[in-house]
Amino acid sequence: MTDITTDPTTYVAVIDRYLAALNETDAAKRLELTRQAWTEDGGYFDPLQQAMGHDELASVPVMAHEQAPGQRFVRTSGIDAHHGIVRFEWELAGEDGAVTVAGVDVGIVADDGRLSRIAGFFGPIPERES
Repeated sequence: MTDITTDPTTYVAVIDRYLAALNETDAAKRLELTRQAWTEDGGYFDPLQQAMGHDELASVPVMAHEQAPGQRFVRTSGIDAHHGIVRFEWELAGEDGAVTVAGVDVGIVADDGRLSRIAGFFGPIPERES
């Protein structure tokens, strides 16, 4: 039977590991956190980049660290979940609260509890076209 878990607390740990990896500036530590958060064949996709596998996934936050030094990714919402699919809002912000970018991630959690896919979206959902 398919898991239809809707209890978001089931997914807090993996999402927090994912964000910890995004925030880690030490490459070796980031790779280890990535391995804990993602399946070996995991894939990440956003408007600026895509990455497949642990080595590429560990490189995803490098651009953000270069363009917004000292800022951190923070989950700004609860986790909405069903059928192993999660979504949550996040921000990349400085200690002063200034937000560089915010968005929504939608992901798939594998049977082993790690992420297998994430699609990241920047900014609010566009208004409906006329």
